[in-house]
Amino acid sequence: MNLNGTARIVPVQKETQMNERDIRFPDREEVAPLGQGTWMMGEDPSRRAEEIATLRRGLDLGLTLIDTAEMYGDGASEEMVGEAIRGRREEVFLVSKAYPQNASEARLPDACRGSLKRLGTDRLDLYLLHWRGGVPLGETVIAMERLKRDGLIRSWGVSNLDTDDMEELLAADGFGWQTDQVLYNLTRRGVEWDLLPWLSSRGIPAMAYSPIEQGRLLDHPEFTLLAESLSLSPARLALAWLLERPGIIPIPKAGSVAHVEDNAGALEVRLDEETRTFLDTLFPPPTHRTALEMI
Repeated sequence: MNLNGTARIVPVQKETQMNERDIRFPDREEVAPLGQGTWMMGEDPSRRAEEIATLRRGLDLGLTLIDTAEMYGDGASEEMVGEAIRGRREEVFLVSKAYPQNASEARLPDACRGSLKRLGTDRLDLYLLHWRGGVPLGETVIAMERLKRDGLIRSWGVSNLDTDDMEELLAADGFGWQTDQVLYNLTRRGVEWDLLPWLSSRGIPAMAYSPIEQGRLLDHPEFTLLAESLSLSPARLALAWLLERPGIIPIPKAGSVAHVEDNAGALEVRLDEETRTFLDTLFPPPTHRTALEMI
């Protein structure tokens, strides 16, 4: 490995002004380029205080997009998020997701109201179909648009939908959805072949969940050696790579204040061409179409 430790750190004057890389949704809403995920948070009462402190510290650092779901801990994550953002709701771009079985005209309103109650708020900024189930996409579009009309959500989108699903959604909806949240990180680059270009050509940002592969990237020997040579943590390097991909919003989970502070530091990093090339050697981009991966 012939690397010279050339990741560039860009000074940031104020924690809350890291906005030069904000992402814009089709409805013109601008959001922070790095969010906070909450999968598997809120489930252990002994960790609740630390998790709440972590989310609040993330808000201090400008990580104002918080993503959760009714599935996470059967609502426990939403309840924890609601406690964390109490008194700070106006700072937050709040995202939650609905089970596919709840994505019908009959069931989506109740599912949404349940999420709102657990979160302690009167509206979601973005409501996503968590993955595709048996409810026709056209029916979910109608249900989402009604929630938007009724003021329960400000916008909506999808998660874990592949290119053919997005084509079907486009035919059913026209252009009302704002994002597709998908599994994307250095080890899961299949979406670069067709899904991300499809979204990008229509001005649709993607949200990247599990951006550090649920921590497994932290144990990759060559990757961790590269991070060390750049004076970066492996997590910060993985996030910095994603943050340089156009229209991508990583949503890493952090289990501690120190962890979220490290994640936020990725906003200050700019990688040079040699580093990007070496990362492509370690984790090659796709050479053909593959089915959308999920975890």
